Amino acid sequence: MSITAQLRDSVRLPGGRALVNGFALESRGDGSCRALLRNGHELEVHDLRELFAGERAPTVVFPLPWPRWDHGVHSVSPDGTFAVFSGQRAVRAMGTDGRTLWEYRHGCWGPELGHPHTGDEQEVCRGLESGSCRVSDDGRLVWAHVMAEPEPGDRQERWVVLDARDGRELAWLPLVDSAAAGSNHLSHPDGVHMGLGIGMGQDGVLLHWARWDGEQLTGWGVNEGLDRILMDVHPGHPGFLTVEHYGADLRLHALDGTVTAEQEPESADDDEDEDETYWDYGCGFVDADTVIASTVDADEDPEQARHWLLDAHTLRIRGVITYPTGPVDGYVRPLGDGTWLTYDDRSETLHRWTQAAVPGTR
Repeated sequence: MSITAQLRDSVRLPGGRALVNGFALESRGDGSCRALLRNGHELEVHDLRELFAGERAPTVVFPLPWPRWDHGVHSVSPDGTFAVFSGQRAVRAMGTDGRTLWEYRHGCWGPELGHPHTGDEQEVCRGLESGSCRVSDDGRLVWAHVMAEPEPGDRQERWVVLDARDGRELAWLPLVDSAAAGSNHLSHPDGVHMGLGIGMGQDGVLLHWARWDGEQLTGWGVNEGLDRILMDVHPGHPGFLTVEHYGADLRLHALDGTVTAEQEPESADDDEDEDETYWDYGCGFVDADTVIASTVDADEDPEQARHWLLDAHTLRIRGVITYPTGPVDGYVRPLGDGTWLTYDDRSETLHRWTQAAVPGTR
């Protein structure tokens, strides 16, 4: 079945691809979405609704604490008064005036044998490994994936919870099996649970959930086979959505990891000789009842990418999306409010779509 998309908004936004293929879009439990885009030595923050309404100026701008460091996933407080940056050797909170509010030091993500640090905070060691951080939806906590200070012969990553006011460490969990290339956080809409996805390259993926009740930090992994990528959550669902590392299937899970629904990819064509199809990394909740996901053929031709709508409770495929402007390839990023984003590299344009109304329905 073919499902027609309707264009809602468009805006030219250089660098906007990171909103659909990256971690530059920060969504909150209240439904707000902000774009966190690096521009030179600054992090520009845009309210997505204001951006599509014609406001081109960022709502707030933060200076980058380490201009030469271009890894890690950062976060901005819900009220926009401070940002928290995931650095190579520290997590740092900064105000809009560039003043450091606090800093939490940790081990180096890119140490080299026989390479002592010079003490220059702008020094960037070789290596692509990095962590991530996230300000909680109530603005009180900072969750951070960091490297522990090294012990002789030991390399350990940690998941720490910090007081957002002063960076004081409240609790931490060891990530004993992790050898991260990078990571990202995902806040659950219940305001209690936090998810952490850790990519380890060819070694697979780790997926963790945790909760902090004010006194105790409790965490658990969903890591059977090291193959589930944490993709999205929605207020209309108690659990979460994952995709298999190599695109074999999508799954819905309860928070304890129990699988509640599963769906393998389908081809949009009836040609039995075409290449195998697999799910790509663009998927998530369009709304409480709908999931959007993308597929590509095994020849990895981006021109063959297709977008699909699925039932958000059973993952039954409803149909493939057709766009009135012609084929739209690449990733999608749903916003949870009935719309989703795509990005056109040629025109550097961010598009926002919804499902077109079916004639005769209201």
